[in-house]
Amino acid sequence: MNRNKYILYLALVLMVILVAALAGQIRRVQKQWRSTVRIIPAESKSREDVAQDQLDQGAATSSGRPEVLVKFRAGVSEDAINQITARFNDRIQDEIEAVPGLTAIDDPDNVEPVAVAAQYQALPEVEYAEPNYEISLDQTGSDTSQAQVKDPRFADQWALANDGRHGGKKGADISAMQAWATTKGSDEIVVAVLDSGVEYTHADLVNKIWTRPASMKPYQDRDLGTVDDVHGYNVVVNNGDPMDENGHGTNCAGIIGAECGNNLGVCGVNWKTQIMPLKFLNAGGFGTVLGAVEAINYAIDRKRAGVNIRVINVSWGLTQHSRALEDVIRKASEAGILFVAASGSSNSNHDVSPHYPAGYNIGNVISVAATDRNDALASFSNYGAKSVQIAAPGKDILTTALGNEYEQHSGTSMAAPLVAGVAALTLSAHPNLSVDQLRSVLLESVDKLPGLRGKVSTQGRINAARAVADK
Repeated sequence: MNRNKYILYLALVLMVILVAALAGQIRRVQKQWRSTVRIIPAESKSREDVAQDQLDQGAATSSGRPEVLVKFRAGVSEDAINQITARFNDRIQDEIEAVPGLTAIDDPDNVEPVAVAAQYQALPEVEYAEPNYEISLDQTGSDTSQAQVKDPRFADQWALANDGRHGGKKGADISAMQAWATTKGSDEIVVAVLDSGVEYTHADLVNKIWTRPASMKPYQDRDLGTVDDVHGYNVVVNNGDPMDENGHGTNCAGIIGAECGNNLGVCGVNWKTQIMPLKFLNAGGFGTVLGAVEAINYAIDRKRAGVNIRVINVSWGLTQHSRALEDVIRKASEAGILFVAASGSSNSNHDVSPHYPAGYNIGNVISVAATDRNDALASFSNYGAKSVQIAAPGKDILTTALGNEYEQHSGTSMAAPLVAGVAALTLSAHPNLSVDQLRSVLLESVDKLPGLRGKVSTQGRINAARAVADK
């Protein structure tokens, strides 16, 4: 009798297990059906299976919003795109006007973005699809010991004029003083800072911030609506207030164009250039590829509307190769905009482990390494004999900071805006240079240094005086 009870008990346990397994399989099939109802190749896997396969292989995934960037092939109609996304139960968030067919898509089911991208990529209507990768800053930290300094600090800006103090090497600078004898810049030139925004009320920046002319209409995007872009664009919340909450963009803006000769704080490379804040990084210093793409799309639109944007500074990066980001930067090149990009601050070989957008082989991109006050490659700087073109000072750089203050920062993040500033200075002296010509002038202006041989393609650190000289 006891044995019969045991057998009956065992049979019941097995039945419960089988029912649970069957129910789980049904739920999984239902979930796959909801997320994949459309005509796809028979060998295609579900989003969940694709995600697991790529996770097992160590593929990169997005840690940001569950969005993907999909480039539909030429000829695919808007109705067809809407039908495709509807079958996925997905939502079109934004169409990037600068790159026809490039669409930002949100998945309300919160499936892993890499799996969503893989299924779009399997469609014949799609040229490419990729997760909306997260982007972070290229800095090594800060020294805030001088944050309360209020007096003019030009003597501490060794990158502009190095007199050898603090263990530095006299003359290991960008020769700004000599360049200013030729030109101090022009307020006809606009440099966009694609970053965390800019503290546009900072006393050393307030007179240098771009303002939309009264005759120019506010920015209009078919998907995102109208933006009253008085001083630039805030992609994070889709409005016209690009106020910096992180500080990084304000650091970069001060290096490019802090007001000079006002008996206050520091001096930028440019005395007169305008700065356009493009905010896509949040208070924590993080953003996404989509945010960067939308901000660049905005800059291209404003350039076409008549704003003389000639340079975009990019002091951040990611290790994933984004074709969407590459495409919109290529469109910026066609619009005549130079891209000055930090090569990265992880002391790695950029030729082996590229850092984007500095790693894109596009004619308007300049990849920048960092040097110290002795004209040596900074210990943190990425390098690459083929893929990093030029170096600039990037260690212990004094610049503007949040709260109307000043700080020292290090990183290729600080080197890139020095090159961007020199680019705008060069254009003030030679306004008719094309983007290709401007890039060539900057690369040919370097002081070649022994420590940069085999580290950057020009073997040198930028020299502003040579860049602005008569051509």
